[in-house]
Amino acid sequence: MAVEKLTAEARTEFGKGAARRARREGRIPAVIYANDVEPIHITLPNHGTVMALRHHGKHAILELEVDGKPQFVKTQQVQVDDLRRVIEHIDFIAIEKKDVAAAEAELAVEEAAEEAAHQAAAEAASHESHMDDASLEAPVVEGETAEA
Repeated sequence: MAVEKLTAEARTEFGKGAARRARREGRIPAVIYANDVEPIHITLPNHGTVMALRHHGKHAILELEVDGKPQFVKTQQVQVDDLRRVIEHIDFIAIEKKDVAAAEAELAVEEAAEEAAHQAAAEAASHESHMDDASLEAPVVEGETAEA
């Protein structure tokens, strides 16, 4: 699995107004969280980020270039506007380069488990609908004919 590379810009403005300005400029506000380090506030290019998340899924592993330094991250949460269906904000967890392969394997297992659960739920719903159809049929008593 290839890691998508994006260029991020550090941001110094915070709050609702700054986030709105960033979105108007075609950028997505985001935060990178890491252990024992202050969060890094960044903006990402809208189109490239949306395409990376579509291609790699909601828990994508990305390589962000922040101030010229590469930073590997795993997507923790993506906040989406319910009406407009656009990304409002993204939270990332920083990961070490040596842990990228392990994180990708972990994601593959999680995605397979989610897919299996989804298929099981779909089969259960299908089975219930077949049972409902059978219960709607009127029983036929001996000696009587079933009328439609």
